[in-house]
Amino acid sequence: MLFLAFGIVMFVFYKNGVLSYAQVEAIQRFIQSFGMYAPLMFIVLFTLAPLIFFPDGILALSGGLIFGFAWGSVYIVLGALCGGTLSFYLARLYGTKMHEKLAHEKLVNFHKNIQKHGFVMILMLRLVPIVPFNIISYSAGFSTIRYRDFFFATLFGMLPGVFVYANIGAQSLSFGSKEFYISVGLLVVLVVVSMVLKQRVKKRLEAYEK
Repeated sequence: MLFLAFGIVMFVFYKNGVLSYAQVEAIQRFIQSFGMYAPLMFIVLFTLAPLIFFPDGILALSGGLIFGFAWGSVYIVLGALCGGTLSFYLARLYGTKMHEKLAHEKLVNFHKNIQKHGFVMILMLRLVPIVPFNIISYSAGFSTIRYRDFFFATLFGMLPGVFVYANIGAQSLSFGSKEFYISVGLLVVLVVVSMVLKQRVKKRLEAYEK
């Protein structure tokens, strides 16, 4: 029944054109059509997006564009936490069945004794996006990592990325302005820093797994 309910909701999103185009503008029109309930619908969409691995970067840009930097950041964080929690508990509750459904994905095989370093592991993975956001959430659910560690590591680890994406989304309406180019510059910095730190973080994660 759980998957059926999710499937119905996602089908409604698809029929409304949200999932048929990887475009920020399409999501903007859909969300804004809900008027005063737009923030709630945005959070719901972000929550359910992991079920079909819809790009969270597109949703984050949409959040900044629709709600502005401040409120957009708040709604993105709430949506990402809800989506991460959903993925985490689906993996934990359905175990083997979920693992079989995700067999084609490159899941993170956390060490059996990872519980002690769970917070640090998830924090590092969130700060430096070595692995896609949703894959980390599902992988953590399959492991012995405590939800409390997963939750707070996700919250703190994703903030830099959220602020950058929300900012560039908010500035997209002022294309060509100084603020717009600054937002793009920050995105480039985020990507470059992630690439530089990627190998270091991998080595540190491997050390924690020994």
